[in-house]
Amino acid sequence: YLPASDNWWAAGPTGPCGPDTEIFYWVGEGLPPVGSNKKTDSANWMEIWNNVFMQFNRIDEKTLVKLPKQNVDTGMGLERTNCILQGKTSVYLTEVFQPIIAEIEKLASYKYGDDAEKDKSVRIIADHARASVFILGDQKGVSPSNVGAGYVLRRLIRRAVRHGLKLGIDTEFLAQIAVPVIENFKGAYPELEENSEKIKKELTAEENKFRDTLKKGEAEFQKLLPNLMKNPKKEISGKVAFRLYDTFGYPLELTQELGAEYGFTVDVEGFKEAEKKHQEASKTLDAGKAKGGLAEQSEITTKYHTATHLLQQALVDVLGDEVAQKGSNINNERMRFDFTFSRPMTKEEIQKAEDIVNEKIKEDLPVTMEIMTLEQAKAEGARALFANKYGESVKVYTIGRDPKTDWFSKEVCGGPHVQHTAQIGDFKIVKEQSSSAGVRRIRAVISGGLPLEG
Repeated sequence: YLPASDNWWAAGPTGPCGPDTEIFYWVGEGLPPVGSNKKTDSANWMEIWNNVFMQFNRIDEKTLVKLPKQNVDTGMGLERTNCILQGKTSVYLTEVFQPIIAEIEKLASYKYGDDAEKDKSVRIIADHARASVFILGDQKGVSPSNVGAGYVLRRLIRRAVRHGLKLGIDTEFLAQIAVPVIENFKGAYPELEENSEKIKKELTAEENKFRDTLKKGEAEFQKLLPNLMKNPKKEISGKVAFRLYDTFGYPLELTQELGAEYGFTVDVEGFKEAEKKHQEASKTLDAGKAKGGLAEQSEITTKYHTATHLLQQALVDVLGDEVAQKGSNINNERMRFDFTFSRPMTKEEIQKAEDIVNEKIKEDLPVTMEIMTLEQAKAEGARALFANKYGESVKVYTIGRDPKTDWFSKEVCGGPHVQHTAQIGDFKIVKEQSSSAGVRRIRAVISGGLPLEG
């Protein structure tokens, strides 16, 4: 066999594997020159087939054992075979992609083939838009999210949106590109036409959600670029990458792609470390364990902490059950509260939420604490954050006249809190903005209030 680096296929670090035979087809003009191969002339050799001789099972890095039943795993590229049968040099020049590319050309006022860098963006949009349409059109009903197949879909859409902006497409476009995809494939996949409205609606919603985030993140990257260029390592630190994500919602994978365009790598481990520290800092505020609480228990931070509970319930009352806390940060000068919501709040909604908080402060509602099991807390309607980190017993803080029958807010929380809401003082929302895709951020301040007792 050739060395494993040249002639080996495996599904992962362990499991079935074996040597493979890759079949390439010459797509250049005339006959291939003597000695020409994939390594010396990659542009004119297209891989169309791969045969893996499944002979071994890898137990660990150094151990291979023969499989009791061996087989040949053969994978032939259908679209690439179609490409060479038509005498084309790329699948993007066949009828599979041409209607999609024609729509992109129209939207971008650009002719495919005129510029190598722009051509790359066109191909990415065409490929990712097609994949997104098929995922959304599936009967399983996958939607963009932050987990599993939903996250794969979200990444495809976001990357397509980014390359649309690179081509100068400043308006919604993915739903328009979905039309030729559906038209082209509805014969073989009728579910695409059946679910066409859902497909276009989901694409538009995700695109709108991410477009503003994308623009802000890339604008901030351009501001950072002069200093980044001074780094001889050509590496974007994990701290910088996480700041782009935490402050502007710019995903790590797009920071990697954007950085690569300028010759940078990204310190992924540093990003993970910065993310971990941020999560630990947030959990310090709302860890919810009976022994927990605010790291800084000054009078003002205690007031702010109770104000976050009032704010969360006020937001639920104004915006609905879509609202869920994603994090909070408190210091002596202000509070920051992140929550799930799919669009910017209107001025009227912001004012209404602020008014509700101030009403509850003026009502001077008592704040009480009970220790109970997490199951009991949920049964009583308590909201919880970081549920998988709770112990057997949790503290539950209730704001209201009666913790069982007449309450405004009930949350699993480590505390500390004020004894009654009039101690908080006047509450003012100073800013509402995007934190990341699907997450909004409120900054608020308090002033005055009664002194804490004891």
